[in-house]
Amino acid sequence: MFDGLLLLGGGLAHFLTPLSLFNIAWATLLGIVIGALPGLTATMGVALLVTLTYKMAPDQAILCLMCLYCGAIYGGSRTAILLSIPGTPASAATTLDGHPLALQGKAGTAMGLATTSSALGTVVGIFALALIAPLLAEAALKFGTYEFFWLALFGVVISGQLTAMDDPLKGYIAGILGLLVAMVGMETLHAHQRFTFGIPALGGGVDLIPAMVGAFGFAEILGVMKRSAQARIVSSGDRVIPRLSEIFRYKWTIIRSGLIGTFVGIVPGVGEDVGAWASYAAARRTSKERHLFGKGSQEGLIAAETGNSAVIPGAMIPTLTLALPGSAAAAVLIAAMFIHGIRPGPLLMTENPEFLYQIVAILLFSTIAMLVFGLTLTRPLLTVLSVPRERLMAVVYVLCVVGSFAITQRMFDVWVMVGFGIVGFILREMKYPMAPLVLGIILGDLLDLNLRRGLLLTNGDPSPFFTRPISAVICLVIILTILMSIPAVSTRVRSIFTRGRGDASAQS
Repeated sequence: MFDGLLLLGGGLAHFLTPLSLFNIAWATLLGIVIGALPGLTATMGVALLVTLTYKMAPDQAILCLMCLYCGAIYGGSRTAILLSIPGTPASAATTLDGHPLALQGKAGTAMGLATTSSALGTVVGIFALALIAPLLAEAALKFGTYEFFWLALFGVVISGQLTAMDDPLKGYIAGILGLLVAMVGMETLHAHQRFTFGIPALGGGVDLIPAMVGAFGFAEILGVMKRSAQARIVSSGDRVIPRLSEIFRYKWTIIRSGLIGTFVGIVPGVGEDVGAWASYAAARRTSKERHLFGKGSQEGLIAAETGNSAVIPGAMIPTLTLALPGSAAAAVLIAAMFIHGIRPGPLLMTENPEFLYQIVAILLFSTIAMLVFGLTLTRPLLTVLSVPRERLMAVVYVLCVVGSFAITQRMFDVWVMVGFGIVGFILREMKYPMAPLVLGIILGDLLDLNLRRGLLLTNGDPSPFFTRPISAVICLVIILTILMSIPAVSTRVRSIFTRGRGDASAQS
């Protein structure tokens, strides 16, 4: 424990320099602006910024990316409250009660509560990150080839189910598409070329950054071109800084939403929007003011913002200890870490133990910056919303092209970005989620490598994949997850449980 506190102190001291504080300030503010602008998501912002951090020192690059990530998730609440348009998907639940509060003339109060609850949600997640990550990293050292194969598959399956709310099959299909993309190029065990179709540029596979810039950036540009113009901005004229009594009144909602958001973040590939909705639903079920939800409930707003912000530290737990991204933005962070020579995974606590606590320190500094900017710059930030999205998209397009080209100076990567942008736009129009697609690309190599390595170790015998205790448990969870996504099965299971409760009530 004392080692952890010493490492945390070292992490805080490491970033208490003028350069680091300057980077924290501008990256968090840029994140808030990106989050506040409808059409620019946190994942897209992080992906674009990765391309501008190649020349930075690794610690400063990760610092900027993490601060932008935190700021963007919070910044989405601005437009959700003022325009009823979530700046990012993570803020969709915020619109339900944030915008009605703005229509009642309480826009400043709503933004103050959103800012405070976002900061508190992040703090709850930070505690979990500092406590759970070292334990999980230690447990992950017992994982072998077989367990990592199932973990990679579990990440794709659970992401597919939870991000495609209306039809899990679409999530599974998006995940499989990502896995197929990851199979392209030279495989790592025997250096055979796969699915390159004689194109030399595909020999190295599809680079993740151009693919993500296309799927989240160029696809969004195409989406903005299709959608109608931005709605009228609502102004804010009331008090922004909330009273302590208002926050203390909903302390249990904040703690519960923080824990739910952290847990959702730990589940690979699910992300902040699911954390917000799950927290909102839990608050609505247990609230004494249930009748106010959807009509301007402060508790609903607090639950949604606490939940989505708590996902960020939670998502870093599997990202750092298992190299399994907890969200789409965390997937980009994994790519950025590899670019800057940092290897997340079970060996992180052995090879680079201070890095985990540097991430904790970054999140703390970013939370403070978010709180300061959110409470003091509310009205200046509103002017940002007056910039037409159509003009911003020209800047975004240039960043997409430059960012994709800058990695290896190949025009091929620009075409990859454009291709993934078009495919991403079509998939979005058909209501396919993007997170499983990205997770499939990230985890495809891990899944493929560990499957073939495991079969090589046993001369083709697959039984260890099913007989080792941890492997068997993860395999069972995957099977149950898929079965429960089939309506006939889930309805049957629910009816059995309902009947069981009915019989127990009758006997009592």
